[in-house]
Amino acid sequence: MSEIPAKATESEDPSHGAEAADAAGAGRAAAAEDAFGFDAPREVPGAPGGGTLWQSSPPGSIYDYIKVASFSIGPDGHVDQWSLRAEQIFGVPAERAVGLDPIAAFISPRLRERGHRKMAEILDGREWTGVIPFRAPGEDGAEGLAEVYVMPTTTAEGERAAVCIIVDVRTLRSIETDLAASQAIFGQSPFGFLLIDADLRVRRANKRFAATFGGAPEEHRGRSVHHYLQSPEAERVLATLRRVLETGESITDMHVAGTVPGSDERRHWSVNLYRVHSGSGRPIGIAWLGTDVTSRREAAREAAAARRNLALLNEAGARIGNSLDLETTARELLDVVVPGFCDLATVDLHQGLLAGDETPPGLADGSAELRRVAFASAVSDTPFDGGPDPVDVGAVHHYPFNSPCADALRTARPRHVPAEDGGLIQSTLAVPMVAHDTVVGLAQFSRTKGSEPFGERDRALAVELAARAAVCIDNARLYRREHERALILQRSLLPPGDPEASGLDIACRYLPGSAATGRPSEVGGDWFDVIELPGHRTALVVGDVMGRGLRAAVAMGELRTAVRTLAQLDLEPAEVLSQLDEIARGLGAPAGGPSQAFGSGGVQQATRAARRPREADLSEVYLATCVYAVYDSVTRRCTFANAGHLPPVLVEPGEPALMLDVPPGMPLGVGGEPFEEVEVELPEGALLALYTDGLVESRDHPLDEGLQAFVGALTDPTQPLEDVCDHVLNTLDSHHGEDDIALLMARVQGLPAESVGDWTLPREPRSVGRAREHARAQLLAWDLEPLVDTAELLVSELVTNALRYGEGEIRLRLLLDRTLVCEVWDAGLVQPRRRRAMDTDEGGRGLQLVGLLSAAWGSRRTPRGKTVWFELPLPDGEHTLTDPAEALLSLF
Repeated sequence: MSEIPAKATESEDPSHGAEAADAAGAGRAAAAEDAFGFDAPREVPGAPGGGTLWQSSPPGSIYDYIKVASFSIGPDGHVDQWSLRAEQIFGVPAERAVGLDPIAAFISPRLRERGHRKMAEILDGREWTGVIPFRAPGEDGAEGLAEVYVMPTTTAEGERAAVCIIVDVRTLRSIETDLAASQAIFGQSPFGFLLIDADLRVRRANKRFAATFGGAPEEHRGRSVHHYLQSPEAERVLATLRRVLETGESITDMHVAGTVPGSDERRHWSVNLYRVHSGSGRPIGIAWLGTDVTSRREAAREAAAARRNLALLNEAGARIGNSLDLETTARELLDVVVPGFCDLATVDLHQGLLAGDETPPGLADGSAELRRVAFASAVSDTPFDGGPDPVDVGAVHHYPFNSPCADALRTARPRHVPAEDGGLIQSTLAVPMVAHDTVVGLAQFSRTKGSEPFGERDRALAVELAARAAVCIDNARLYRREHERALILQRSLLPPGDPEASGLDIACRYLPGSAATGRPSEVGGDWFDVIELPGHRTALVVGDVMGRGLRAAVAMGELRTAVRTLAQLDLEPAEVLSQLDEIARGLGAPAGGPSQAFGSGGVQQATRAARRPREADLSEVYLATCVYAVYDSVTRRCTFANAGHLPPVLVEPGEPALMLDVPPGMPLGVGGEPFEEVEVELPEGALLALYTDGLVESRDHPLDEGLQAFVGALTDPTQPLEDVCDHVLNTLDSHHGEDDIALLMARVQGLPAESVGDWTLPREPRSVGRAREHARAQLLAWDLEPLVDTAELLVSELVTNALRYGEGEIRLRLLLDRTLVCEVWDAGLVQPRRRRAMDTDEGGRGLQLVGLLSAAWGSRRTPRGKTVWFELPLPDGEHTLTDPAEALLSLF
């Protein structure tokens, strides 16, 4: 540059000269654009006055990165032109800068003298270059370091002037630092680094990348993606590069797969891509940063496989064994493994196991019969066996001795089954199902072609899955065996057939938990009983031992036996429950310790044992609920006593059903509280229902709701009792829980008055004769002449004993129902005792004679004394009466 435009002296605006210079520059730029095809001007961010910069693109310019400004100095040594870039560097607008002495305005005072000498030399025609620290005028002026190029020139009038070119040294230093850092990162990076230009060709590669793909870094210049990757992977990567170049969207952790020269091993790289810009913001290429993740990917696959296997085992633990049914457990195993582990699977169990054999199932040579119990396939319409004879579910079969499956059963080790040529299956594992060192069956897992073959890890997982299922199957087998035993025991203790009772029509139902719900369940301790008592009375019992399983069934049997024994003693209902409570606490005594249930300290000890289970084995603590009722068919009165059981339900003819208000009392085995009795008169035709909580309580329905539903189901007591029972069970089907159900119903049919003979005799010797007369007359009236002689003899014996050993007046009562019962009442408390008389004794043979001639005899206490009774069977052709004369002779 040799000249600069002359200063416009006519303008009043001091910046007019700068604007003229800019206008002149714009004109030259426009001319250059016409000549060379320059681009349109772009806005310079932060430029004062909204200035613009004419830029040619591509290529870019170094001036996009460094700050270069210019201004001119007039003959007087003052600024006469000031550019927009100068405004940016010094922070001084043109209107302030024009006319300033640059030395005085921007140079430190200690350097001004030297600066003025240099300015004089410049205006004298000498060039100067140097670095000058500067500070813009004003308190907030910018500070910096400028590299100055001063070139002398002359004005149009021939006067000396100068043009100054200013470069911001700080920007240059920053560029130097950035270049050095970029070079260090590019050259020393442990990752493969590429700079790809706008034509998607490699512009530069670092040593790491070259070491992977061979050659020196310079040799990779100009290559494309196709030099490193095979199609279609190369096309995918090229499409991604174009998208990054066009949109500027960065790509993070893009997975690229390929091979490297000299190796067939498939490698994997993680690549990050981002667009690179010039200083002016123009996209000039793409940075490629890649790292080899082959080993990491393999480790991730291993970890994913381990997590998948753990998840499968966790699912197996949650889903297998929820049922105690053998076939259901086998199906649960297949639900877990198909399709999560394999494509097809089967389970075969030993036939002996399913038949309930006690001996360990299977034979040593692996050729025992098996039954296919489950099959699952993720491939539709595909049989498991590729052979001509596939095995159907439920079929019994056996494997040939030399087959891999028989070998697996024989050795209890998994075996690989070879795939047939041309078949769908490519890999099969035959895994024996081993539980407690016993092979219970065989599981086969297969994968079809297209799936990954089984590996060692899969083999170990298959063994673990089969073992878990085997343990559950063996547990189901053991449970089924115990359940069947408990059920047999329980049913053997229940009344056989339909029980009969004098003055009552009886119907009953007993449903184990499995029958009530349709699901396997442990046997409970529910029981009911109908016990005939002397005097045509009947004891009705319903009880429930708390707990389940074989121990509950055994406890139920013990309590039921105790109830029958106590009932034969003809005790009052409350006394029966009190004795049962003592017995239950005796059952709950710690194992090995003596039972003191009936001792002086038994109540306290049993109560403490029941209330402090930590001091004894919990399985040894027995608690039970029970309701005990005694019905008298002559008076139609029923006496109830309750030990923590649900209240009986009574339905009188023409009245709605209601729950009787019987004090519940404490359960048996708790002790410490007496039991109360309630006596209720039952009208003819009334219906009485006793039941256990399994009928009215379940997990989904509260007890109160079940009780109301039960009461509501007893709407028509006039129907046959069997129909009433069925109606109740069908109505309460939704209320059936997992507990056992016991239901005992009785319809009142009192003994008719004409079937009862009742007389009161004074306490005098001639009452013996009167008693014989009454008995003879009544039996003849009942058309029971064959019983007259025997009845007369036994009546005279009982009345004679009452006169001799009893107290108060004597009462004789004859009852006719299914048998003939004779009762002699007196006020004495001494119970008769049968003894063997010696040959020389004159007496003592009366009770022996009663025992010989009657079907049964006994005595019981009454509120006002005692009753001695005997029973004779009715003459129906099946029972033969003993001849009284022969009986008398047999006593001597």
